[in-house]
Amino acid sequence: MKSIPSRHVVEVADEMLVRMAHRGGCGCDPASGDGAGILYGMPDSFMRTKAKELFGAELPAIGEYAVGNVFFPPGSDTKPVMDDCKAIMERLVKERGLNTVGWRRVPVDNSMLGKDPLDSEPITEQIFLTVKGGLTAKDRRVFEQDLLLVRKMAEEEATDMLGPESGFYINSLTTNHITYKGQLTPEQVSQYYHDLVDPTFTSHLALVHSRFSTNTFPSWERAQPIRMMCHNGEINTLRGNKNWMYSRGGIMESPIYGNDTPLLLPAVSDHMSDSGNFDSVLELLTKASNRSLPESVMMMIPEAWQGNDSLSDAKKSFYEYNSCVMEPWDGPAMVAFTDSRYIGATLDRNGLRPSRYYVTKDDHVILSSEIGVSSELPDSEVKIKHRLEPGKMFLLDFETQRIVPDDEIKEQIAAARPYAEWVENGTIDLEEWAENSGSQADPMDFESTNRKLNMFGYSSEKLDMLLLPMAIGRKEALGSMGNDAALAVLSEHPRQVNDYFKQLFAQVTNPPIDPIREEIVMSLVCPVGPEGNLLADSGPEHTQRLVVKHPVLTLEEMATLKGKEYKNSDGTSKFNCATIDTTFPVGSGVDGMLAALERICDEAADAIQGGKYGEKGVQGVILSDKFAGPDRMALPSLLSVGAVHHHLIGTKQRPKAAIFAEVGDAKEVHDFATIFGYGCDGVCPYMAYEVLCKMNEDGMVEATAKKEVSNKELIENYRYAAGKGLMKVMSKMGISTLQSYKGAQVFEAVGLADEVVDRCFTGTTTRIQGTDFEAIYRDLERFHEDAFPLNTNENSVLVRSDGQFHYRDGGEAHLNTPASMVNLQIAGRTGSREAYKEFSRITNEQNKKVTLRGQLKFKFAPSKAIPLDEVEPVSEIVKRFATGAMSLGSISQEAHETLAVAMNTLGGRSNTGEGGEDPKRFADNRRSSIKQVASGRFGVTSNYLANSDQIQIKMAQGAKPGEGGELPGFKVSEYIGKTRHTTPGVGLISPPPHHDIYSIEDLAQLIHDLKNAQPTGEVSVKLVSEVGVGVVAAGVAKALADHITISGHDGGTGAAAWTGVKGCGLPWELGLAETQQTLVLNGLRDRVKVQTDGQLKTGRDVAIACLLGAEEFGFATAPLITLGCIMMRKCHLNTCPVGVATQDPELRKKFTGQPEHVVNYFFLLAEEVREIMARLGYRKMEDMIGQTQHLDVNRKGQHYKSRGLDLSPLLTPASELNPSAGIRNVTTQYHGLDLALDNKFIAAAQDALDNKNPVVISERIENINRSLGTMLSYEISKRHGGEGLPDDTITLNLEGKGGQSFGFTLAKGITANIIGDANDYTGKGLSGGKISVFPSKEVVADGFKPEDHVVVGNVCLYGATSGKAFFNGKAGERFCVRNSGALAVVEGVGDHGCEYMTGGIMVCLGETGRNFAAGMSGGISYVYDPEGKFPARCNMELVGLEKIDAVDEKEEIFGFIQEHVSATGSSLGARMLEDWDHVCKDFVKVYPHDFKRVVEERARAAAEAEAA
Repeated sequence: MKSIPSRHVVEVADEMLVRMAHRGGCGCDPASGDGAGILYGMPDSFMRTKAKELFGAELPAIGEYAVGNVFFPPGSDTKPVMDDCKAIMERLVKERGLNTVGWRRVPVDNSMLGKDPLDSEPITEQIFLTVKGGLTAKDRRVFEQDLLLVRKMAEEEATDMLGPESGFYINSLTTNHITYKGQLTPEQVSQYYHDLVDPTFTSHLALVHSRFSTNTFPSWERAQPIRMMCHNGEINTLRGNKNWMYSRGGIMESPIYGNDTPLLLPAVSDHMSDSGNFDSVLELLTKASNRSLPESVMMMIPEAWQGNDSLSDAKKSFYEYNSCVMEPWDGPAMVAFTDSRYIGATLDRNGLRPSRYYVTKDDHVILSSEIGVSSELPDSEVKIKHRLEPGKMFLLDFETQRIVPDDEIKEQIAAARPYAEWVENGTIDLEEWAENSGSQADPMDFESTNRKLNMFGYSSEKLDMLLLPMAIGRKEALGSMGNDAALAVLSEHPRQVNDYFKQLFAQVTNPPIDPIREEIVMSLVCPVGPEGNLLADSGPEHTQRLVVKHPVLTLEEMATLKGKEYKNSDGTSKFNCATIDTTFPVGSGVDGMLAALERICDEAADAIQGGKYGEKGVQGVILSDKFAGPDRMALPSLLSVGAVHHHLIGTKQRPKAAIFAEVGDAKEVHDFATIFGYGCDGVCPYMAYEVLCKMNEDGMVEATAKKEVSNKELIENYRYAAGKGLMKVMSKMGISTLQSYKGAQVFEAVGLADEVVDRCFTGTTTRIQGTDFEAIYRDLERFHEDAFPLNTNENSVLVRSDGQFHYRDGGEAHLNTPASMVNLQIAGRTGSREAYKEFSRITNEQNKKVTLRGQLKFKFAPSKAIPLDEVEPVSEIVKRFATGAMSLGSISQEAHETLAVAMNTLGGRSNTGEGGEDPKRFADNRRSSIKQVASGRFGVTSNYLANSDQIQIKMAQGAKPGEGGELPGFKVSEYIGKTRHTTPGVGLISPPPHHDIYSIEDLAQLIHDLKNAQPTGEVSVKLVSEVGVGVVAAGVAKALADHITISGHDGGTGAAAWTGVKGCGLPWELGLAETQQTLVLNGLRDRVKVQTDGQLKTGRDVAIACLLGAEEFGFATAPLITLGCIMMRKCHLNTCPVGVATQDPELRKKFTGQPEHVVNYFFLLAEEVREIMARLGYRKMEDMIGQTQHLDVNRKGQHYKSRGLDLSPLLTPASELNPSAGIRNVTTQYHGLDLALDNKFIAAAQDALDNKNPVVISERIENINRSLGTMLSYEISKRHGGEGLPDDTITLNLEGKGGQSFGFTLAKGITANIIGDANDYTGKGLSGGKISVFPSKEVVADGFKPEDHVVVGNVCLYGATSGKAFFNGKAGERFCVRNSGALAVVEGVGDHGCEYMTGGIMVCLGETGRNFAAGMSGGISYVYDPEGKFPARCNMELVGLEKIDAVDEKEEIFGFIQEHVSATGSSLGARMLEDWDHVCKDFVKVYPHDFKRVVEERARAAAEAEAA
């Protein structure tokens, strides 16, 4: 804090980096890191010495010279390239009036580098620059400004000369700090750079970072820290942020740089990572405007301020004001930053990254993702142990030499200007404007409604299954059994453009958000319309914007925008819109459609800049298709919005006006998600409103709702459901605010031609081409012909029914047809080859109409064919088969066990799904080999994991990626409740994210946990196909998974909203091909097995999947059909008529499936695989993996949409990308279990393990000792099962810093005590063991008050099922999330405490954070609340708050605290016990309503039974 440079800071920074090496990534070669680096304060004495030695120069005072670390392209010192780059820099330096002192080659040792970093190793040199001496503070700032210009201009010129990513890169060029980084492992940084081990190299500050690349590949320049910051996280809204920043270039002018501002632009680039772009914009805001670094960070990563009563009015006004200035850069993030005056860090609004800090007694500060990163720091020297809280900022000010509290710095910034006044006077509330204007909606003409519905792509299915449930029930309707309908590009029916877009979703690299339980961090409110100059000083001009509270506009709001002009008090126009007709003449063909697209873009640009609308341009444009009718066709709204949005971005006019849409074709949530994702600011779905009102008039609403509902209420309900659905779509990608989501383009286009994407959806991935403008026009024409057919009168037109959701003759093609299911069931029950062949024939024919694999054919070479009897037997092939993860609870016990028996009979594998498994099955042939670990952690115990052959981490589910599972209370029977460790009759919801996987390094930790929990088995990670899944899979392989599953979008038995089922996820063919190619390219494929699943049904499907790179294959729907499933799609209603997907005892009696039915099916399927193998010439399936040269595109039967498909991305042979790499699994991962401290514990505890005799083990521990106690627990579970050992049989007395996942699945019989503190996930999955964490008596005696400090990290006791935990101090966020049976006593918790808790007891002796008990459906919490603050922090949706009056309950809590004091020596607990009669009155009982109801019902039943 004192700004005194020291060698100590340099050495601690290096140690800090190394001691978190497990959080970084390594490539296929352990010597190839993903990137690591350290930013230091300028080492003044070191640089002076070097300048003197090399140049004979005396450097001026610090601040008056600069040193930059520069990368030059590999080998450029032997070519003119380096000289050319240096000449560019020296010329620019001279032009700015600066002086180049000289260049210094940075000494390095590359002997430890792996092949990849060595091949791309740059040459690093330092440039020394000076300016005239005796600078004032103002002069020094000008010097820094010049340095920024030199760096930006040099890199731009070098890029023009050498091309992007050429290897020329300036790591840092400032007067105050210098960065050493590269494509290194953490251990290699100080080994590689000799400077860092020089004893004279000193610093007063350091930022350290190690990278785990998942969205971009490793490179030297992408390593961090960057220029001002390092970033642990993900910017989910990057595409939108970049588009907005680029378009702002047209209105940006720096008050500092003036006419030189364009030299700093664009501030964003497609060649930088998300972190690089964030850093560049942060630097622009800080150096090109008069904002301080903390203020700029607050702008880019705002707190969750909407509806947050804990924030002051001043802070709310500041954030509201800045929401008018720029959109948030949204996503999970811990950003550490410095500009030499400040060093600090901030956390995203949802607290999705760990950050702990210590302040020492000698005024040193250590902030890092983990504690324990400085081994030489004793607890006796630490005066503060805390954590960075969600949305908060840690800030150290070197000028004042102190830590500035979050509230102080933010209140100071918020009070600097009259933000509240500016917002109040400047913004226009659209809702209020519409109410006050008296605008009326146009009258509805129901006579023509059906025609318009057909014209705009409605169907009777969509009315019944989507719109009515939204308008009556205020939420989207659910579907189940996946999506087996044709892709839009393959459909022979006309489809909307929206249908070609698939929502992207978070998996591994960042988490989805829970839009229901954590809604407090989400918002749909957006300021729209003209923005101000981003770089200008804050002022009222930034607030001249329209505030849209709900993006789905009412008819009255649209009428106001179209017909009214909002004026200032002086009568001048403040907000005015131009309406642009988006229709074009019928019969004008594709040329007419394209001309209309061009016209609306030109008209929008003219309207905004003035043009024919007058000298002053409008503030909004309305794209309206209301003129569509018999003679005019409407442009698809998504095309028109996307085209105008991107045209205005290209002309840098987009920030000048809002884009609204008055459209007939937007009707469902996916339509809204796409139109907002491509830049729309508000949409009025007038046809949806009209048809709802018509259905109300026709009596359909009353017949469905069983009551009268007004039109106004219908529309309000529909908008509410649309808003909730939008938030769910946003949340899947981890995006919190609609303002950030708009224009973010978080979609992939599947089957759209480049000509469409380039014009209307620039930057969107479209890998397989497909439908072009001509085909889009033809679909529009067909919709129009359905609306206005020849020779019919007005009243005879019926609304289309196209069979999109359910199979119907003549409707949309589906993979599962009645004929195919009948034949499959006959084949399964009788073993009939003829029935199977007919099933296979029908299915393969349907594939041609539905799936991408249906567009492929085998390239058989008769000369290569071999006799069938030379092919490996069916018994070997079926070992590669697995049944899908269908949970016990979603399907019946009979179906679940039948599948397990069948797969064990075959030698294949069945999967438990996320609902756990009855331990009674572990010892017989009902045991599922694959035990799944999902976000709900139902039934996940040490014993469960120990009894597996493979543990599968479900990152996402094909049918609903980005969403959590839900099991209604009526399906939670006594048996299901016991298996899941929950309360029967109480509904269960899985969180959308795994709360211990917010990043790739978190996944690596969970893989490590699970490998410790079952050292002899595999750990699998289940991903869902989407663009980029290959890079994610590479990260998963580097995270040491043994097995990766790529699921397609079309499978799945789980229930989900239709938006998720239809609009999210991609075909497995795309994901599998990308995964195979990326793993091979990176030399990682031979480490892992790859499986795929998603409507696999025939031998042809399996053979194609194998050729694309899979060695194992998952099946779900087909095996269920063999057991009797008839695809009623009612799984979520508990009404399955054949006993497959129900817990109803009577319906379960109807189950007739037998293991033999599944066995027969798989043997028949495997025989078909053998026949294909013989024709291709393969004797063993392993030799066929990844051999894509045997596949070709089948052009037969293609139509006007599918003929444009280009499937070459699927068929690229992976071996061509990296000829020396393996293309299938041939080796195993090294997990380092032999180095685990648990081995020592196991050896010392043999007597306890074998004979149950007590043992006590003492040991020092460090943060690098992760998952401590887990392998020991495995040994207990294997020997003694779920019963474990008697309490306290093995006592671990430990001192130091508990690593991540301390005590994961700690088994009954182990007591683990830590004198010190611990990291994230302590006690996760606790399985009967006991954990205590507390400071030493000496530290407490020295004045340290544990209750004021943080002793354990985030997500402690996640998924605990039994056992006890006592923490003498505070815990972080999400404490006891999904606890289902453990007792925990803690002295304070962060946000989201007891989230999703379903059982157990939590006693909190201190304050809680916000959103306590969200989703809590079971168990009880007791919170000490003497000041009455707690009710405002509790989420009351599912719980009630009660006082504790019962004597026995008071005694029970007293006993819990007594136990806590005994275990930890807590002085706070002791004081409470001393004054118990008074203290107990201030405890609040948090009691879930459903849990209370079930407890009371059981009590009544027991009383009645006793009375009887």
